[in-house]
Order: sequence, then C-alpha cells, then structure tokens
Amino acid sequence: MDFRLSDEQKQIKQMVKDFAESEIKPKLLEWDEAQHFPVDKFKAAGELGMLGVTIPEEYGGAGLSYIDYANVIEELGVVDSGFGLSVAAHNSLGTGHIYLAGNEEQKKKWLPKLTSGEWIAAWGLTEPGSGSDASGMRTIAVKDGDEWVLNGTKNFITNATYANISVVLAVTDKSDQKHGITAFAVEMDRKGIRPGKKENKLGMRVSDTAELVLEDCRVPSANVLGKIGYGFIDAMKILDGGRISIAALAIGIARGAYEAARDYAKQRTAFGQAIAQFQAIGFMLADMATEIDAARLLTYRAAMMKDAGERVTQFSAMAKLYASEVAVRATEKGVQIFGGYGFIKDFPAEKYYRDVKLCTIGEGTSEIQRLVIARNLLG
Repeated sequence: MDFRLSDEQKQIKQMVKDFAESEIKPKLLEWDEAQHFPVDKFKAAGELGMLGVTIPEEYGGAGLSYIDYANVIEELGVVDSGFGLSVAAHNSLGTGHIYLAGNEEQKKKWLPKLTSGEWIAAWGLTEPGSGSDASGMRTIAVKDGDEWVLNGTKNFITNATYANISVVLAVTDKSDQKHGITAFAVEMDRKGIRPGKKENKLGMRVSDTAELVLEDCRVPSANVLGKIGYGFIDAMKILDGGRISIAALAIGIARGAYEAARDYAKQRTAFGQAIAQFQAIGFMLADMATEIDAARLLTYRAAMMKDAGERVTQFSAMAKLYASEVAVRATEKGVQIFGGYGFIKDFPAEKYYRDVKLCTIGEGTSEIQRLVIARNLLG
C-alpha cells in the first residue's frame, strides 16, 4: 500500500492550492460575514475540473481518482471549508447520484453541464423531521400518468439557492420501508420547486444552505433516477463516497488551523523566546500534526478502496468519524495557541473553530458513524 503522490497528483494539489489562495482567500472574510456564495468562483472551479473530479471524461469530467478528489477537497478546506463543502456536495451528492443511478440518456443530458460548472447541483435527503432517521421522510411523490407529483420540504440543503438541478428523495410507497423511497432529478426551473429559507449559520458561511420546497411539482417519469423504490439504497451508496469528501474537508480545516498556529507560535514571543519553544505549545503542535496525518491515512485508505470498487461503508465511516473529531481538537488547540488573538476575527483561528463543527454533523453525525462501524464489525 503506497500513498505517495505522483508528480501529476502533486501538480493537481498545487493547482487547487493556487486557486484557493488567489481566488478565494482575498475576499474570504467579507464573504464569510455576508454569507455570500461566490457563484463566479464556483464556475471557475468547474473550468479547472473541480466539479467533476471523478466523473469520466466522456461526460465532461476530469476522470481522476478518489485520492485526487480527497486532495482537491483538502486543499480547498485549508483556505475555506465553506467553498470546499459546496464543491464536495456538488461532486459527491448531486452529480454523484446522477452518475451512479442515472441511465445513459440522463448522464449525457445533465453531467456535461454539471462537470463544466455551467450548472450547479444540490441533493435533497434531509427534512425538518428526518435527519439521522430517514424513515421519518415526509416528502411524497404520487404517480399521475407519465408524471410524478412531488410535495414536501427538504432542509439543510447545500447549494439549494443557486442550484440548477437537485436530486430529490421522496416516498413513493409508504407500506414498504426498504423499497419505498425513489430518487428524482428535478430541474430547478420547473414549476413547483423553489429554494426556501436560507440558513444563518455558525460556520461554513460561504457555502449556501437553504430549504428546498416542493409544492405540486410535476416531474416526468424520465427523471426518475435508478429503479423506483431504490432511491434510499442508492443514497446510502452516495453517502459512502460523500463521507470520504467530508473526511478530507475536515483534514483541510485541521491542517489550516495547525499551520496557522505553528507559524504564529514561531513568531510570537513571551518571556524572551518564541512560544513554540515552550513544551506545552510544542506538545500541542505535535499532537495536531500526528492526528492529522493519521486521519489522512484513514481517508486515503477509504479513497483507494473506493477506486478499487470495494465496499467502503465501514472505512469511509471510520475516516469521517476520526478526521472530523481530530479536526475539532486541532481547531480548539489552534485557538488556545493564539490565546486572546484566537478569539477575534483578525486572525484565522476563530474561523477554523467555527467552521469545523459541521464536519461531525453533516452527512451523518459522529454517533451515526459509530453505529455504522459497529454494525459492520458485528455483522
């Protein structure tokens, strides 16, 4: 097992880093304060291949590996995890579901628009009353001739305000708990679907998060993704890959917090020496660096297995669980090393601290990850 990156992979990482530093970082604090989602920068990321990282070239994607995808999301997360989250949701969730479950006609129709950045994707699973427990889903789809009529509300939907298409999960058979949910690709210019309330968030404020409201939205049967009744089964496969991207995002946040704290500790003096020379600070930095490296190795393992076509449910959950909780610890240490300056917006520590918590919640809480891991361990 060799996780050393090739020269091409290093170039991809550097390209993403350069993009984040030049296109996102200069306006970051302004965008964070205003909760502004920079659509133009998002589309520019598409032009560089970041919006279809693992999608084959025949559909306009970059045709890269999940290792490459993890590196793209990590590098974005170092600069701004909100932008990275929107890129991850577009790749892994919306676009990913169309690639996984869509037929050839659907893939050719929608994927080139999504991988290029011409269109933005959202993914609607979570509802006000169903987060970890998807069986509480109340969005319904009723067959009417050659159409389906969708009604319901999704919430905490990344990219909802700006999406051109959303994958929507809806109940099509209330009597069947296992095969009662179906996935639909719904273009956002259809009558009956609209973004709702935009959430005012603690962190990752550059990423757009809003409700998705469906009111007698008519969708043709040609927009059903996969088999009728298999939407939730496919959604769980999507989350297996999506959790790798959240692990990578958490690593990016943790790395950003670590690098900022390390550099500050080398410059800040107290009692006649740089605070990095004090054992208490050195030990914190050592713990941060070690745990970040361990989290990356877990994430690379899951990504490698995904590339090999292996079942990654347990291993993506392990990566997501560990990386997200490592990142929480790293950002807390980062604030501590900055001291009083870690509590104000002029320094980067407080933003990493605000942003990171979502990684232990989104795409399955830490508790759900532990449940997934335990079930796989115990059969």
